[in-house]
Amino acid sequence: MPKKDYPALAAFILEHVGGKENVVSLTHCVTRLRFKLKDEGKADTQALKDKDGIIDVIQKGGQYQVVIGNDVEDAYDAVVKAGGLAGGGEVPADDDGPKGSLFDRVVSLITGIFTPLLGLMCGCGILKGLSVFLGALGLISTTSGTYIIINAAGDVIFYFFPVFVGITAARKFGMNEFVGAAIGAALIHPNIAALSSAETLFTAFEGTIFQTNVTTTFLGIPVLMMSYSSTVVPAILATWVGSKVEKFFKKVTPAVIKMFFVPAMTLLIMVPLTLLAVGPVATWISDIVGNVFMAAHDFSPVLTGALVGGLWQVLVMFGLHQGIVPIQINNLMTNGFENVICCMQAVPFTTCAVVFAVFLKSRNKKTKETALPAAISSFFGVSEPSIYGVTLPLKTPLFITWGCSAVGGAIMGLLDVKLYTMGGMGLFAFPAYISPNGFDMSFYGVLIAVGVSMVLGFVLTLIFFKDKDGVEVQDAKESKAAVKKKLGR
Repeated sequence: MPKKDYPALAAFILEHVGGKENVVSLTHCVTRLRFKLKDEGKADTQALKDKDGIIDVIQKGGQYQVVIGNDVEDAYDAVVKAGGLAGGGEVPADDDGPKGSLFDRVVSLITGIFTPLLGLMCGCGILKGLSVFLGALGLISTTSGTYIIINAAGDVIFYFFPVFVGITAARKFGMNEFVGAAIGAALIHPNIAALSSAETLFTAFEGTIFQTNVTTTFLGIPVLMMSYSSTVVPAILATWVGSKVEKFFKKVTPAVIKMFFVPAMTLLIMVPLTLLAVGPVATWISDIVGNVFMAAHDFSPVLTGALVGGLWQVLVMFGLHQGIVPIQINNLMTNGFENVICCMQAVPFTTCAVVFAVFLKSRNKKTKETALPAAISSFFGVSEPSIYGVTLPLKTPLFITWGCSAVGGAIMGLLDVKLYTMGGMGLFAFPAYISPNGFDMSFYGVLIAVGVSMVLGFVLTLIFFKDKDGVEVQDAKESKAAVKKKLGR
């Protein structure tokens, strides 16, 4: 398929997922269309797998994932247009279909809220990392207008994260998106934020991990003021509660005043309720999650790093890695840095080195044709073409990739590498490891970890990989089919 006919591909996909009436929602990540279907039994999975332009179909985490590859965004746009889906791919429906297991529902919830934001987060992270990078090199002054403007453009989604999460969470919970955004915005309103610095009336929960200064009251009730800018959990929990409140008022409000009365009452209840209870509880939950991962890292940073690095590609293969990303976001927002999930940074580069070694050593023309573009794709952070097209069917390179990625993760844990902002993918991720105070071991450590794992993966592949060990590949689809045939599936 030299030049893909996206409208035709979109029509085929919609038809074989059971028709647009079977689609509850649709989002996409870097390589996959992520459907939530009313009834997955209506989808023709085999027909989709056999279709040119589709690499694979994965049913995990309550999602029906159609793996497209690097041009997934074009396919997504075509599917949304062909199906007449609403903005963001969400389809209003009274019946959301089968709920699935608790695990599936949690993964579906997490990915539904965060996946639409990942592209913008990575883009903003690149800008923020670029400003820090230029400032650290002395190319621009950190007090100059140039630095401040670029840094602000990169920081906008992180500072106003409750607003963005309010929108995507409202969409996920079936709430008016603008009301969800308003709840998130209220948390960071300048007048409310200023209450945190007011004179302390008394200290609540003194001597515990929940100790909080009370600086104001609402109707005589003490308000536990928190800092909500750059937070994750409070806006999500507040929007979920708000969706229940909104649904109640929709039921009891006369149609003639519903348009303005429902939002007004929802905000009147939810803003104070969030400041009084939902926000503090959610903040404590967020802090606990961050502390748990910090404790795991402190217990054994090397082991933690090795597990994250070595198992990351397994999560990718099962389509579950997007469910882990919010933990990284939460750690970053809570602590100002992240030093656990970031230990997967060596994975795409290790994959690139291993697949490039396959390209150099293999004498099979089809393998070479697949390996080189897949290696380049991995270098820029998208490893699925390498997984499905090269390492998975050839087996030996896959195990080398896992082992060397674990080594890279262990090194990052050992050197206490920290991620300071969400960055781009692959090559574009490195500026995110530069501290706001300049270059430190986090930046040098990630370079060391990536370098060691790449060299190790490249050398081991040259030593142990042999053409006869695997199957001949042409592209991801053919190699996947070959593997299944060889396994008798």
